[in-house]
Amino acid sequence: STPGAFVVGLSGGLDSSVLLHALASLPAARDRGLRAVHVHHGLHADADDWQARCERLCASLDVPLRSIRVCVEPAGDGPEAAARRARHAALASALDRGDILALAHHRDDQAETFLMRALRASGPDGLRAMRDWRAFGHGWLWRPLLATPRARLAHYAGAHRLEWVEDPSNVDTRFDRNFLRARVLPLLRERWPHADAALARSAQLCADAADLLAHDDDALLRAARTVEGDLDAATLREATPARRARVLRLWVAGLGLAPLPAQGVRAVEAMLAGLRDDAGARFDWHGATIRAWRGRLHGGRVLRPLGASLDLAWNGLTPLALPDGGRLEVSPAVALPPGTRVRARAGGERIRLPGRERTHSLKHALQSAGVPPWLREQLPLLVDGGDVLAAGDRVVGARLDALLRAAGTTLQWTPPPGA
Repeated sequence: STPGAFVVGLSGGLDSSVLLHALASLPAARDRGLRAVHVHHGLHADADDWQARCERLCASLDVPLRSIRVCVEPAGDGPEAAARRARHAALASALDRGDILALAHHRDDQAETFLMRALRASGPDGLRAMRDWRAFGHGWLWRPLLATPRARLAHYAGAHRLEWVEDPSNVDTRFDRNFLRARVLPLLRERWPHADAALARSAQLCADAADLLAHDDDALLRAARTVEGDLDAATLREATPARRARVLRLWVAGLGLAPLPAQGVRAVEAMLAGLRDDAGARFDWHGATIRAWRGRLHGGRVLRPLGASLDLAWNGLTPLALPDGGRLEVSPAVALPPGTRVRARAGGERIRLPGRERTHSLKHALQSAGVPPWLREQLPLLVDGGDVLAAGDRVVGARLDALLRAAGTTLQWTPPPGA
């Protein structure tokens, strides 16, 4: 296949200007379709001028430039993190399949990142700091300057008479990274001139350790994960607490949920110790939840309940979208009893099962059918007057079962995303 192009993330500052100039001098880079992308945050009065500077640099080097304007939405983790998220999303959108996004992070940046994460009490995964190569968007992210000190970039810029912009926010020591850059690292260098190199080396050693740990993490996760994507509690109990914590976080990340906090790990340890192994054993955080049930852990999003007021007519001839994001369908379509309505469970319902003369508690029928509690809470009931026809597609009553069998069709309930 044709290799992707090099796409330089160009802020207009010294570092990215040097990287673009250096790659533009390489025929191999140009042959692959070298281009640049600039993200206009609109956060500073000079942002338009910075974009114009990037345009002039690219024109002088005969490198195509694409500028992307973004809107930075403030969030609880601060303006720096919000701007970074917006920037990364914009850069990812600029990549075609197989392209290589080249960013100008250097050794001093790596040292700062290591210190920042150490001060947040990060483990090896966090202290590995930035990687020089990883998958990103439709292509790859490459940091070719991670082993290069910033002083060497400044020397290159002077030797080639490059011009660049200076973002005044980079010297605002109210921001943690700037405080480290302006106040802490210079003090460290006074005593330890090679502090940057040592911190960057420590980051690499942590990366090596994290890779070794990740291999065994993956093996345990594969062994513990059930077909449904839950975790088998017995398999987890065989591991050490430290390994369990890593695997739990890896599993949670794979589910697309917010990072699991330390109190979440402790809550799961209590579940695994058998203190609580019922429908009430759960831990919620940032819209996510972990529950223990019948020897396994289930992770997902905290779902909006169907609501006691749910009351929809449904004839079965077209699919029915439910307010929680779930869906009911009869496939192939067939008409349901004329009075069929869809409601939420209220408790105390009874249903007559196929082959039975008497009605049974719906709660007990769901338990006997092995329906997990997180699905029971979302189950839509099909009712006709006082007659419960079905609870989703997990328990189907005798009357509806006979109708579906005669028509050669099935009732299908799709739970809401994240259930």
